[in-house]
Amino acid sequence: MTGPGAALVWCPFPDRESARAISGKLLDQKLIACANLIGEIESIFEWEGARSSDTEIGVLFKTSGDRLEDLVSVLGKLHPYDTPAIFGWPCGGTHPDTLEWLGTQLSTGES
Repeated sequence: MTGPGAALVWCPFPDRESARAISGKLLDQKLIACANLIGEIESIFEWEGARSSDTEIGVLFKTSGDRLEDLVSVLGKLHPYDTPAIFGWPCGGTHPDTLEWLGTQLSTGES
């Protein structure tokens, strides 16, 4: 477990529709407070021994440090790729108002 504070997760998607649908599911589960669909990006990569490129939709997810591991796990299960690129990290320099907003958005209402 990462602990309190903010965290971010970066993940590319094959298209805007899948990015939007999965973002909605993560919001419903209160694993994220926000998803920024950054737009079309070009990805250049090697896969199965061949160099390739494709367009993807980049997404930056905002969450808490306490939810980071669960978010990465659930996102990996929901993602349409067999091997999604999911990178998550805690954010040390977060404005207090942003931390308060995250806490409010990610609250499950349980004590």
